[in-house]
Amino acid sequence: MIQTLTQVSTIQELRSLIREARQAGKRIGFVPTMGYLHEGHASLVKQARLTCDLVVMSIFVNPLQFGPNEDFSRYPRDIVRDREIARSAGVDLLFTPSVEEMYPTEVLTKVSVAKVSEPLCGKSRPGHFDGVATVVMKLFQIVQPDDAFFGQKDAQQVAVIQQMVRDLSVPVNIVVCPIVREADGLAMSSRNVYLREEEREQATILYRTLQHVQERLKSCPAVETLKDEMVRMIQSQPLAEIDYAEILHYPELTPVTELKPGDRIIAALAVRFGKTRLIDNLIAEI
Repeated sequence: MIQTLTQVSTIQELRSLIREARQAGKRIGFVPTMGYLHEGHASLVKQARLTCDLVVMSIFVNPLQFGPNEDFSRYPRDIVRDREIARSAGVDLLFTPSVEEMYPTEVLTKVSVAKVSEPLCGKSRPGHFDGVATVVMKLFQIVQPDDAFFGQKDAQQVAVIQQMVRDLSVPVNIVVCPIVREADGLAMSSRNVYLREEEREQATILYRTLQHVQERLKSCPAVETLKDEMVRMIQSQPLAEIDYAEILHYPELTPVTELKPGDRIIAALAVRFGKTRLIDNLIAEI
């Protein structure tokens, strides 16, 4: 049994250690990340510790999910800091592969999940969810966890992965954990570090908008009315540039024409402040 954090960088090393844990009858929990860890990631580890004997975390900035004009090269990285956060949160095995380890040759096989990957971030970031699904499937094959832990902040990503797991009969239980927020409501994100002071202040409009939606859902207003209210609230902040402000069925991510009791919906936002694109969401039962 692994008692303290062990960091490995090769697939062979990781598989060997996981094999030992499995032979000892351990339940394997897995937290895939792109690093620059924060309390949101730590909350996933803490949830994993409740039900799993061995907690594996990966830190890998996956080039397949970044578009040509996106921030792969400037995505924040700090492995020393990340290792300490992972250890403190309760990670047993930290997997930190290089791009060459994960993709030693050109990737000719991709995983593509239709429909749920197409609206929201899929519309503005074509190919993004193919990259996500491909790397998550590869990581599932490497780690072969019993449980895998994901945050609700990336709700569309969760829907894509859940669909992939169902369609391909992947033997893993997907555990979705609540969004972790700063004191002022801003959803924790590795990209928050990019925000200038004024952008950071104005970015709290995302959570305030979702709180407004939560309150308005009690009276089930017309969908278009509620979407217009979302847009107006966000546009009250001069630095906000809306990518989308949508209300869809969840997890299907299909259009909502009418809010009816019993429906499960997502109010989803993607907004740029300067060069930083933030996402947030609310999932609710009507």
